[in-house]
Amino acid sequence: MNTQYVRDENKSVPISSKLRALYELQNVVSEIDKFKTLRGELPLEVQDLEDEITGLKTRVSNFEDDIKDMETAISNKKAAIKESEGLIIKYTDQQNNVRNNREFDSLSKEIEFQKLEMELSEKRIREFTSELTSKKEAIATSSTLLKERLEDLDRKQRELEEITAETQIEEERLKSKAEKIEGNIEARLVTAFKRIRKNARNGLAVVTVQRDACGGCFNKIPPQRQMDIASRKKVIVCEYCGRILVDKDILDQIETVE
Repeated sequence: MNTQYVRDENKSVPISSKLRALYELQNVVSEIDKFKTLRGELPLEVQDLEDEITGLKTRVSNFEDDIKDMETAISNKKAAIKESEGLIIKYTDQQNNVRNNREFDSLSKEIEFQKLEMELSEKRIREFTSELTSKKEAIATSSTLLKERLEDLDRKQRELEEITAETQIEEERLKSKAEKIEGNIEARLVTAFKRIRKNARNGLAVVTVQRDACGGCFNKIPPQRQMDIASRKKVIVCEYCGRILVDKDILDQIETVE
C-alpha cells in the first residue's frame, strides 16, 4: 500500500474503535496461524502424496492395458503362424499334383512367402515378449512404490487428523470470533486487512510501534508520526511495509468479542 493514510468515510464509528477492532482481529487470526504452523507442511505433504498415488495408479493401469494389448498381439501372431503352417502343408501337398514347372514354382513361392510370414511373426512375438517382461517389471516397481506411498499417506493422514482433532474446537472458536469481529468492521477495511496480511510473510497486517519503530519491518517512525498514531484519529500505515500501525497502549483498551 503506497498511501500514508487510509481515509475513513464511515463517521458513525470512532477511528479508535476501528483500530482496536483491527488489532483484536489481528491477534485472533495470529492465534489461528499458530494452528496452521502446528500442522506445518502436513496438509501439503498429504496433497502431494495423493497426487503421486493418483499418478502411480494411472501408470499401473496404463501398463496393464499395454500388457493386455501385447498379449492379444502375441496370441494373434501365434494364430498367424499356425495358419502359415497349415498353408505350407497345403501347398506342399499340391506340389505333388502339379502338371508343370510353372505351377510348382508358383507353389514354392507361396511356401517361401508363408515361411517369411512365420519368421516375421516369430520376430514380433520375441519383441512383444521382451516388452511384456519390461512392462511387468515396471508394474512390479510401480506397485511396490504405490504400496509405500499408500502407507505414507495413511501415516500422514493419521498425524494430520490427530493434530486437527486436538485443535479443532479451539480453532473453530477463534474462527467464529474472527467472523464476529469482522462483522463490526466495514468491508473495505477488512479487505485491506486481508490484502496486507496476504503480502506479509508473517501474516501481520496490524502492528504496534515498538521502540520507535514499526513492529512489522522495524523501520524507524518519526516522532510526529508516532503522535498521530497514538491519537488514533486516522488509520495510518507504515510507509515502508504498508502495515497498519497502532500504539502499544491500545492493548489495554481492546474490547473483547466473545
